[in-house]
Amino acid sequence: MIDLMVRGDLGDVVARAETGVKWTNAFAALPPSDFPMLFALTPWGDAMFNQRQMPQLLAELSRLPAACEGEWVAQARELCQVVERGTHLYLWFVGD
Repeated sequence: MIDLMVRGDLGDVVARAETGVKWTNAFAALPPSDFPMLFALTPWGDAMFNQRQMPQLLAELSRLPAACEGEWVAQARELCQVVERGTHLYLWFVGD
């Protein structure tokens, strides 16, 4: 499971998703040219996105194939808004 959270630049957790991303092979099959942000996700590692990357990440979330969708998508969108409204905030996808 990949957890989602917004952290400040000192590592403090500002917001957290209730549901994580359940890793499937569909994520590994995402073409990096179409999903450069989400292609960075791995089930065992961390990925961090800053405020300037939010529009691209939101666009990718809107195009996700059904095999990758779930409750986490709506929560990720909400966390993207938290990052966009704040300063020195980052959206983290934290793998196991």
